[in-house]
Amino acid sequence: MKFKFLLLGLLVSIFINAQNSFELINTKKAVIPFQYINNLIFIPINVNGIDLTFLLDSGVSETILFSLENKELKLGNVEKIKFSGLGGSLDIDGLKSDRNLGKIGDGIVNTSMSLYIIIDENFNISPHVGIPVNGVIGYHFFKDHPIFIDYVTKKITVYENIEPLTKKLRRYEEFPITIERDKPYLHADVEMTSEKKDSKLLIDLGNSDAIWLFPTLIKNFVYNRPNIDDFLGRGFNGDIYGKRSRIHSFYLGSFKFEKPLTAMPDEFSIQHVTLVKDRKGSIGGEIMKRFTAVFDYPNKKLYLKKNKYFNDPFHFNMSGLDFKQDGLEWAQDKIKIETQKSTAVVSEIYKDNFQYKFSLKPIFSIAGVRKDSPADKAGLQKDDKIISINGDRTADMTLEKIVELMRSNEGRTISMLIQRNGQELTLRFTLEDPIPYQE
Repeated sequence: MKFKFLLLGLLVSIFINAQNSFELINTKKAVIPFQYINNLIFIPINVNGIDLTFLLDSGVSETILFSLENKELKLGNVEKIKFSGLGGSLDIDGLKSDRNLGKIGDGIVNTSMSLYIIIDENFNISPHVGIPVNGVIGYHFFKDHPIFIDYVTKKITVYENIEPLTKKLRRYEEFPITIERDKPYLHADVEMTSEKKDSKLLIDLGNSDAIWLFPTLIKNFVYNRPNIDDFLGRGFNGDIYGKRSRIHSFYLGSFKFEKPLTAMPDEFSIQHVTLVKDRKGSIGGEIMKRFTAVFDYPNKKLYLKKNKYFNDPFHFNMSGLDFKQDGLEWAQDKIKIETQKSTAVVSEIYKDNFQYKFSLKPIFSIAGVRKDSPADKAGLQKDDKIISINGDRTADMTLEKIVELMRSNEGRTISMLIQRNGQELTLRFTLEDPIPYQE
C-alpha cells in the first residue's frame, strides 16, 4: 500500500534545541504499546495534558504537529518558520513552539518539548491511515536511550542505557550506523540484477515501503523491467511520484531478501531535498518489520534479529487503488435478541426477535486510481464511495483490512459496490501483479 507519509528529508530553518530530551523518571525502562498499521508505528504521547497519537519516524529530525482532530491544545512561545521536503514546491509556512510538556505513559517525560506545527489544514494523514494521527516524532525520541522495538508484540521498550541488553544482544547481528542531520544511516548491498552494489541508506521507519532508491544519485542506473509509473506517497510539499519495480536481491549484513519491491521517486520529487553525502535511498518499514530491532543512537549501533515475519512475501497492492477514510457516519445494525419468553410487548417492540442498533461507522472512498491498473480498466474513479467489497460492508472494515484484500492473491476477483453521483454501481476486476520480477 502506498502509505509513505514521508516527512523524509525534513529541513527546518532553525537550530536544534539541545534540551529537547525524553527522560526516564523513577525507572530504568519503560514499555510503550503501539498501533501498527501498514508497516507504520503509531505511539501515544500526551502533550500539555492532551492525549495525541504520533507516527514514529526515524527519518525526521524534529517533532511535527499537523492535526488536532478538534482537540484544544495550548501552546506557548510560538514563532514562524518554514518547512521543506519531498514533493513539488519549495517550502511551506509553519510555527515553532518551545517548552511544552510531553509524556509517554508514566515513565517517560520531556519537560522542554519543541513542536513544529504545519498550519496547512490540507496536510493530514489520518484519512489515509484510518485512525486519528496528530503528528510525527523522530530524532528526539531516539537520541538519548536504547530503543527496543518488537513488531510481534507491538511494544517498544525504552532503556536507561544499553547494559541490561548486553546479554540478549549476543543473539542479534550488530550494524554500525551514522547519525547525520539527526537521522540514522547504514550500508547495505543492492543487487539490481546480478551485481551487488554497496549503498548508503537512511533507516526510515516513516516509510512503509521496503526500499527506496534515488536513480539520479546512482551511477549508470537502469530501471528493472517490468516497472510502472505510480504515486509513491505524500510529503510536506505535495504528492510524490516515480516508478515501482522489483530488484533481484537486497542484503543487510548476513540477511538476504529476494525480489523486494522497490520505489524510485522522480527527480522532481526530491529536487528541494538536501541529501547527506553518498546517500542512495532508504530502508523502510516493510523491511524493518521483519526484525526485532534495537536502535542505540548514543553508541551508534543498530541490532537486528529475525522475527516471524522475516520470510513474508513482498506483496503489492494489485488493484491500483489508493484508499482513504472520509470520517464516520451513523449506520444501522440489525441485532438478534435472545429471549426465553415472548410477550405481546416484546414482540411489538422487537419484531421477530430483532432490534436495530445505531453506531458510528467509517466511510471509505477512492483517493486515486493508477492508470491502466485492473481497477482503472474496470471503470473505478477517484472519489467513488465504497459501499461493499465482495459482499462485505466496508462500514464493518478497517482501512488496513481493505488494503490487505488488495494485496492478497493474484488472480483473485474483487467485486465493489460503489456510489457515484447518487447512483450505486457494481464493478469487478481481477488482482494482477504489474511488476513481477523477470530475469
